[in-house]
Amino acid sequence: MSRHKQNKPKRIRNSSPHPVVGRRFRYGSSLSQRTRGMDKNQKFPFSPPEDWHEPQGEDTQGKSYRIVVQSPGPGFRHVVTPEEIRERLAQLPEEMVAPLEVVQLSRMTRKKKSFPCYGMQWGSALYLYPIEEGMTEYYGRPPQPAQLNEAKMYGGRWSENAPGEWALEWTEEAIKDFYLNNILIHELGHLLDDRNTSYIDRERYAEWFAIEHGYRRVNESGAAPASRGKRKTVRRHHAS
Repeated sequence: MSRHKQNKPKRIRNSSPHPVVGRRFRYGSSLSQRTRGMDKNQKFPFSPPEDWHEPQGEDTQGKSYRIVVQSPGPGFRHVVTPEEIRERLAQLPEEMVAPLEVVQLSRMTRKKKSFPCYGMQWGSALYLYPIEEGMTEYYGRPPQPAQLNEAKMYGGRWSENAPGEWALEWTEEAIKDFYLNNILIHELGHLLDDRNTSYIDRERYAEWFAIEHGYRRVNESGAAPASRGKRKTVRRHHAS
């Protein structure tokens, strides 16, 4: 199966028993699982979730990937800069980055607000999504243990603001750490995975890849942000 196959997106529809006006409520399991939009649900008509960048394949041999920056949208901000993306990917072996052709810092649209989404891989492109300007995300359900662990690994802080309302707060340092060493690397893992075909197996591989080449690599190099400390590595794979 080609890694550049143009899969149908999966739609995730959520409803909140406790809506909060003016806030984008998020739902889901672990944080980095709120990212995949391409192959979990095939029941809905095809509706491209993003701008499609046609893979160039051999035409890009020896050329660097390009970075596309879109306006984040009112009330949102991009977490990382093109320079930070290039600096982070330059720390990986060249062969890991070679298949990558585009990294897009995407806009937040009304449709995307209904999806909990940090990033996505589609074809030879990776997409990173903006976050609320206040760097606080609101949830209509209490965090699961996997969510608590993952946020803690990268410096996010959970709190219950009111009955039926939980918040996940980030600092500037923590959210950059989360994007550069988790989301970006996780999505690159999907791009490089040309063996697995099922959603669960692909997620397992991407989760392993993000731990091995993101979280663990940074910690072992001694370059981890001070806010992360020396926390034990927590594997965030799906159960079989």
